[in-house]
Amino acid sequence: MFHGLGSAAYGIKDNGFSTFLLIFYSQVIGLDAKLVSLALMLALVIDAFIDPVVGHLSDRTYTRWGRRHPWLYIAAIPLALSWLLLWTPPADEALIFPYLVLVAILVRTLISCCEVPSQSLVAELTTDYDERTALIRFRHLFAWAGGLLMFFLANTVFLRASETHKYGQLNPDGYWLYGVTGAVLMAATVLISALGQHRHVARLPDVRPERTSALRALREIIESLRHPAALILLSGAAIAISSSQMTFTISNFLYLYVWEFSETGFALLPWLLMIGVLTSFVLVQPLHRRLGKRTTAVVCALTSVVFWVSPFALRLVGFWPEVGGQTSTYLLFGFVLVSNINAVMVTISAQSMLADVVEASQEATGRRTEGVFAAGWMFVQKCATALGIGMTGLLVSYSGLPRKAIPGQVEQVVIDRLTLFYCLIVIVATAASTLFFARFPITRADHEARLAALSAARINPDAEGMHP
Repeated sequence: MFHGLGSAAYGIKDNGFSTFLLIFYSQVIGLDAKLVSLALMLALVIDAFIDPVVGHLSDRTYTRWGRRHPWLYIAAIPLALSWLLLWTPPADEALIFPYLVLVAILVRTLISCCEVPSQSLVAELTTDYDERTALIRFRHLFAWAGGLLMFFLANTVFLRASETHKYGQLNPDGYWLYGVTGAVLMAATVLISALGQHRHVARLPDVRPERTSALRALREIIESLRHPAALILLSGAAIAISSSQMTFTISNFLYLYVWEFSETGFALLPWLLMIGVLTSFVLVQPLHRRLGKRTTAVVCALTSVVFWVSPFALRLVGFWPEVGGQTSTYLLFGFVLVSNINAVMVTISAQSMLADVVEASQEATGRRTEGVFAAGWMFVQKCATALGIGMTGLLVSYSGLPRKAIPGQVEQVVIDRLTLFYCLIVIVATAASTLFFARFPITRADHEARLAALSAARINPDAEGMHP
């Protein structure tokens, strides 16, 4: 639980970037949606190339507090301060775009300094096929809890309607308090997580890393990440994450302008999503034992997209109750719940599969590079997030949705265009990602056989084809 707690900071960051940042800078501050998307894409792409460096350096960190822990202690407070800056843009309109780019890079770099070392601990703490799922599901539980807590507080405490702002999400006064609260929670969860794990993992590494050069480090990173299993998995994850990040980014637009949620609907939504995460937490490990990680990811991905797009399709063909009413909202909640349960299990399965690539790479290269693979995941996640945010900005802009639009007063053709193209993108992305997941080559039997082979190699280093 202490290990999982640290991911709450990532959840707060992810929910803020995906749910509020675009609508805050475009609809509240007034920056064009395309420029907001461009700023976030630039920040993501630049920062993504920092992740492999962080992963490699954490693999080679050699201290009495272990390889990962010093990173958690050093990065926590700067991360909180940079998060606060993100929600306090300058008054000068000419400075808003470069400010957003620079601060977004800073936030994402510092979250990497916490998240990459923390994710790397999963493969260090256990080699067991199922125990890795157990650890990762706790990470997802706390990541969602952190994000949804802030989502709930934003919609019920910080972003309330006022006399001058009928819709709370368009009220600028609450975003500073949102930033302060998120900053405090980020620093606290990372530091408490590190302290809670300290006596278990903060120890001198068994092997002192050899001296290396930048060129050799680059070769080792590439050698690890080009493993066939890693390439297949990360390719599928890139498509799935770009689609899910697009969904997160556009969600407030959908709930506000398509489904015309009331404040009650926004207040209930985080509780609904948390129920979905808790259900995923309970179901994912039994499914992995019964079906394996690969099959679970494929089945859950297909189930998730069917339940997610169905309400939009029913609305487009005229078989949906009037939006904005209780019947529409609660019916939508049912579809969202089932979709979210399955979507979370897809991500847990994919990350657990990635942990199993560590030993496959070790068998091929003779090195354990947990940090590189965690960084590879973050690299893919950020590039895919940039793509998802970019597609969202373009979709919102070219759908014709006006700036500072009033829910219920947008032309129906604009709403229909937005939902139709959005659903088509999601369906195509899901089909492509499941094709990759279905080709992932490591099963439970493969993993256990590889562990036995690596164990035998340690006992008999001269065995043919084995690295000590």
